[in-house]
Amino acid sequence: MLKNITIGLISCGIAGLLVGCGDKGTETDDAGTGNGGSAGAGSQALVITAIPDEKVSDQEARFQALKSYLAEKLDIKVEFSISKDYAASVQRFANGEVHMAWFGGFTGVQARERVKTARAIAQGNLDPQFKSYFIANASTGLSKSEEFPAEAIKDLTFTFGSPSSTSGRLMPEYFIKQSTGKSAADFFSKEVQFQKSGGHVATAEAVQAGSVQVGAINFKTYDSMVAEGKLDPEKAPIIWVTPDYADYNLTVHGDLDKHFGEGFIDKLQKVLVECEDKEVLKAFNRDKLILAKNEDFAGIEAVAKELGLMR
Repeated sequence: MLKNITIGLISCGIAGLLVGCGDKGTETDDAGTGNGGSAGAGSQALVITAIPDEKVSDQEARFQALKSYLAEKLDIKVEFSISKDYAASVQRFANGEVHMAWFGGFTGVQARERVKTARAIAQGNLDPQFKSYFIANASTGLSKSEEFPAEAIKDLTFTFGSPSSTSGRLMPEYFIKQSTGKSAADFFSKEVQFQKSGGHVATAEAVQAGSVQVGAINFKTYDSMVAEGKLDPEKAPIIWVTPDYADYNLTVHGDLDKHFGEGFIDKLQKVLVECEDKEVLKAFNRDKLILAKNEDFAGIEAVAKELGLMR
């Protein structure tokens, strides 16, 4: 059943909610702020931000190589500006403080809703088929299950990641509801927790330490932490893997050509998807970037509306 749901998400097949989804990028006279104002008119630097899905202290270092790469390829100044949380990244994009952002699926949808001309231009090679892991502290005795382990976890303590995270909240919430017929708040007998800072890393660390028994986490972060020796899979094993869905994306203001020259967005998109420098790609924790468009995330928008997280 959940496999069919996944196909529907990827193909924008949640009926009724997706009509007109291709109109989001329509040009208006005042694109770029919450009311559509200019995205940094007169700015001499391309300003980038990203959702803080990891420790903020690690983020700036990760984006240094990307800054240098874009500056060289496009002959412009590039700055990276940290956003304190997921909501701030969307707000700052909407206000025109930043020109391009590395968003999750949900925050990207939120940003493009606020800025009608905004465009998703790239995504990671893994992002069209992304997934979340449900992980548990080893003391629970739980092991991996093919079916959602509802009975085994309903009375345990549980944490999402950020409230605005696609892989740490939105889609896990959706699959909980699909599997149990209840929201997470109604399904779990104990109050559901959130990791307000530190993103997926904080979720992994909380579960491994036993401060919470079960959590939902971005699969890529979990796998990377295990590979780097920062997480012990024996102490925080995977107990369930969600079906696939679309997630992370690079989104830009649609009026950048006005400020950086005709054809700038297309040039930016081209140098991003052609990049093979592993140091540059570390900014996204991906091996490759591929093309993206707004319509790729229509299924995420539909889920957010279905869950009442977006109007």
